Amino acid sequence: MRIALDTNVLVYAEGVSTEERQTAARALIAALAEHELVLPVQAAGELFNVLVRKDGRTPAEARAMVRAWTDALEVVGTGSKTFEAATDLADRRRLQIWDAVILAAAVEATCDLLLSEDLQDGFVWRGVTVANPFKAELHPLLADLLEARG
Repeated sequence: MRIALDTNVLVYAEGVSTEERQTAARALIAALAEHELVLPVQAAGELFNVLVRKDGRTPAEARAMVRAWTDALEVVGTGSKTFEAATDLADRRRLQIWDAVILAAAVEATCDLLLSEDLQDGFVWRGVTVANPFKAELHPLLADLLEARG
């Protein structure tokens, strides 16, 4: 199963929130490591921005942190086809454009899940299901993956 990560999962894993969120995000990524984790380039860019603007890291520190993620995960870009799909999605479903870009990139990468706290849990678009990994009651697809992992 291919799983795309939204920015918030990475932000929490980097400690830009509570220790509880950091622990949860890191455990989630570790538990899903056997699956094909995918990083939309938009999420990597947003992570850099959050690390510098919100967390006060230097651009060099943020670059190193983002580089660690891009080295560890498959990165999917945003070409014109992906961006066109994202603008259609943003228009038809009233999503923020950058959330739509991340979801469209997950579709392009043939992901089954997009782990995101920002989009509606359970929303399905072109075969990709959005699952909020920080909800008390996990989406069944994510819950089954994590349960199978033990």
